[in-house]
Amino acid sequence: TKMAEVASREGLDLLHAHYAIPHATAAFMARQMVSPAPKVITTLHGTDITLVGADQSFYGIIKFTTEASDGVTAVSSYLKEETRKKFQVARPIQVIYNFVDTQRFRPLQGKRENSFGDGKILMHISNFRPVKRIGDIVRIFANMRKALSAKLVMIGDGPERASAEALADELKLGGEVHFLGNQVGVEQLLGQADLFLLPTDGESFGLGALEAMSCGVPVIGCQKGGLPEVVLHGQTGYLAPVGDVEAMSQCALKILTDDDLRKEMGENARQRVLETFDAKLIVPQYEEFYRQVVGE
Repeated sequence: TKMAEVASREGLDLLHAHYAIPHATAAFMARQMVSPAPKVITTLHGTDITLVGADQSFYGIIKFTTEASDGVTAVSSYLKEETRKKFQVARPIQVIYNFVDTQRFRPLQGKRENSFGDGKILMHISNFRPVKRIGDIVRIFANMRKALSAKLVMIGDGPERASAEALADELKLGGEVHFLGNQVGVEQLLGQADLFLLPTDGESFGLGALEAMSCGVPVIGCQKGGLPEVVLHGQTGYLAPVGDVEAMSQCALKILTDDDLRKEMGENARQRVLETFDAKLIVPQYEEFYRQVVGE
């Protein structure tokens, strides 16, 4: 009812809902309650298709609300194809990538600050869900510690945090792994990192990787899902098969033992973000899509 109330009071021409459920479903219902009815755009982000969508009890409502929308966007080509494959959606889906504020997420100026002691800094930020493969991150770091001085900084919270802490203790990593929980101002922490780890099992896009790249930090990830559309293998980081801890460890070691390579990849990462994912480039794409949908 809140969507309908606001749409009616403000005379909205369009409602833009993020995630097929519950928000696109709510937008569809609101549209029925308002005259003249506003158009509805749905943006698919990933979990609504790959996680919630895997539950057959949600199949009908996701398919219905997606096809009932006046316009649909997806944050990666991978997600667009997954949606078509899983839900047989006939409606056109336009890919509009996620974006980042490149003025907020930018390389630190001057001498790089380090709040975590001596050595290289490996970093991860997520909601610690199983798809993030948090255990792989700890194992990659354990391999790094055999070859060089380093710290692992884990930002965020979620169901896999406790098992990751237990694994770090089991591998005798002691005070070298820092679990910081949820943080405000992560851009200041990202700027301290030498390498960002995202060995996820099928990320629909990889916003954490994008933010790291915007801060000039190379990324190690998996060659699955939407992440290859963000991280360019061999240019802004490296991608390996899901679960191949040894391959990702070797890639990480290659970057962390070659300062020139790390610097080059970091600069490439920042440039890729500026040229492809800057908010100044992506927001106008949404504005143009709005105009198309409302018929201007």
